[in-house]
Amino acid sequence: MNKRDERKQELKEILSLHDDAYYRHGKPTISDREYDRLKAELDSLISIDDPLGLFTESETGLNPKGSVGSPLVGDDRLEEFASHQHLSPMLSLDNTYDEVEFFDFDKRLSKILDSESRSYVVEPKIDGVAVSLTYKNGSLSKATTRGNGVEGDVITQNILHIKELPQEIPANGFPDSLEIRGEIFMEHDEFERINQQRVEKDLDLYANPRNLTAGTVKLLDSREARKRKLKIVLYGLGACEPAGYFSSLSVFHEMIKDWGFPIVEFFSRVSSASEAWNKISEINQLRDSYTYPTDGAVIKLDSLAMQERAGSTAKAPRWAIAYKFESERQETILEDIQLQVGRTGAVTPVAYLKAVQLAGTTVSRASLHNADEIERKDIRIGDVVVVEKAGEIIPQVIEVVLSSRSLTSQAFIFPSICPCCETLLEKTEGESAWRCPNHLCSDQVKARLEYYAARGCMNIDSLGGAVIDQLVSRSLVKDLADLYFLTKDQLLSLEGFAEKSADNLIYSIEESKKQDLWRFICGLGIKHVGAAASKDLAREFRSIESLMKATDEELTSIDGVGSVMAQSIYLFFIDEGNRSMIDKLAKHGLNLSLDPLGDHIPLPFQGKTFVLTGTLTQFTREEAGLQIERLGGKVTSSVSKKTTILIAGPGAGSKLAKAQKLEIEILSEADFANLLNLEK
Repeated sequence: MNKRDERKQELKEILSLHDDAYYRHGKPTISDREYDRLKAELDSLISIDDPLGLFTESETGLNPKGSVGSPLVGDDRLEEFASHQHLSPMLSLDNTYDEVEFFDFDKRLSKILDSESRSYVVEPKIDGVAVSLTYKNGSLSKATTRGNGVEGDVITQNILHIKELPQEIPANGFPDSLEIRGEIFMEHDEFERINQQRVEKDLDLYANPRNLTAGTVKLLDSREARKRKLKIVLYGLGACEPAGYFSSLSVFHEMIKDWGFPIVEFFSRVSSASEAWNKISEINQLRDSYTYPTDGAVIKLDSLAMQERAGSTAKAPRWAIAYKFESERQETILEDIQLQVGRTGAVTPVAYLKAVQLAGTTVSRASLHNADEIERKDIRIGDVVVVEKAGEIIPQVIEVVLSSRSLTSQAFIFPSICPCCETLLEKTEGESAWRCPNHLCSDQVKARLEYYAARGCMNIDSLGGAVIDQLVSRSLVKDLADLYFLTKDQLLSLEGFAEKSADNLIYSIEESKKQDLWRFICGLGIKHVGAAASKDLAREFRSIESLMKATDEELTSIDGVGSVMAQSIYLFFIDEGNRSMIDKLAKHGLNLSLDPLGDHIPLPFQGKTFVLTGTLTQFTREEAGLQIERLGGKVTSSVSKKTTILIAGPGAGSKLAKAQKLEIEILSEADFANLLNLEK
């Protein structure tokens, strides 16, 4: 492999990681600008081998454009959702940040269309979640995410509560079949309302409206989705039968407006690229006044016939472009650098800033990541710094304004001792983080308690950060086991507690003793061990006692447990403090075994791997998964040769087809329910 191919492969791997963070998890780690720069570099390298754009690059080489199943855009599909194939591909747009590149876009269209006069439409680029609505005979049939451009996740149940969204087209003579494209978003006020509720409950805050919107449309519980006030605007046309129903985007826009569909508030038809540029500038001036996040403007050919003549590349239409506004940056003063100690002892520096408005939110803190980052950027307390929200989501310190630095400024010296317990910090080779090795460090204890009590672990209601701070500060709780020694009188002595709240917390702590073994393993907070690994460990070893005795060979023989995780598990359980704590928990009656009474429970699903797909009505996916695991089975998200049974509800798509091809046993939800009854 030559250097060019090596760089291509490296860029594909980097972009794939960022795509996963953005589309699947709604948590981008770099700015849009940086992502676009990396993508442009990859495209330029690909064009050397494919100057005419006849192929699309995949991980396995060059595949003919339009290959079935080839991802056209970043993939936001999740295994938990049924898939639906778009009638017309749902492509992403090429981006530009440059005025010259925008006018080059117009010049290219002039060549393709033989200098024919042409009109454009200009509208804001809303930073939300793309959606495609399919109407059959005037009725809403499906709402689907962009997915991979070919097929997306069905999210109909999660958006039906949007009151502005017509479920029926209130007109005669509508198309037999119609795909309307748009954007789901959350207004700034609603975003602030939800975050305020989380402040009151002492929960982590959501970073940005888009992030929260992406999470909401992918909630498995549609009832929870309804509690959040999502909005929608429609602006795009997908497939339409009969063809030719609309002649242009402006006609389409006016017609759906008359039908009662919510549309973008700024929509302008112009007759030249120069006029379009003026409208782009106008949107940039207005964007702070919009109730939703806007990160650019979209420019499209108005004529649908011209759009068809212009065509598309593998990933983007040639007849449209997105002009991205520069990420908002502000200068502010770095007032302090404080260190936070996490549950594993990692010490993270945090910049405390003079509050500044960025992308519609107030920013007063930003992570500085680690000591190496502070040294590389030479960040000092008192500096004037440039702050940006990467992708308008993640606050970060971009650079120091050296011209404003005080002559008396001093370099920040990362401390050698823990800011909480003053234990000498340690740094493992190959890691950038400094860690506090003292497991009794009160900040670590607080972080471990929060993790243990979280919904995904032991699910102890009302045990939030504020309560934990008091418990640890008053030395009422020094480790996880101490939670089970708490009395009502002790809780009543704490700020904010009354009879009922104290009773509720005591009850919740008592109920946590009944939680499944895997939740307990997860709640221990062993480094590198998450929920999936905890389930595998519980299934394999069946008790904490057996897990504590497990050898390295036994651990690494489990699918998904590598040498690093195995070492972490081993080090956790040889620690005398951890062993003593687990012994105390056992004496308090916690469920530390799959067979708490010592009896052998039949495991009819042992050795079987299940996959769930489509819409389930009798169970939530979590409930079905727990039933399977209770009987010894394993639940995975994708179909493979290792899959034993596929449970398919209505709307099952590609997973069902793959299971049929592999001749895997397929059960309906009713079949699965009957099977569970037989196994009881």
